[in-house]
Amino acid sequence: MEVSYNKLWKVLIDRNMMKKDLMEKTNINSSTMAKMGKGLPVSMEILGRICDALECNIGDIVDYVKE
Repeated sequence: MEVSYNKLWKVLIDRNMMKKDLMEKTNINSSTMAKMGKGLPVSMEILGRICDALECNIGDIVDYVKE
C-alpha cells in the first residue's frame, strides 16, 4: 500500500506553515513525520490529529495510491 501526502504538504504551504509547526501543533514526532515524507502509512490517530489541527478532512491531506 502506498500513500501520498502531497495534499498535506500543499496545505502547509498554502497556510505558510512548516513541518515543524505541524509537529508542534499536533505532537507528532520526527520519525512519524519522516515516514510521511517517504509516503509510508501512519495511524488514523495521527491523521485525525492533523485534521483537527488543520480543520480539514482526511481526503484533504492524504491520497491512497494504487500500486
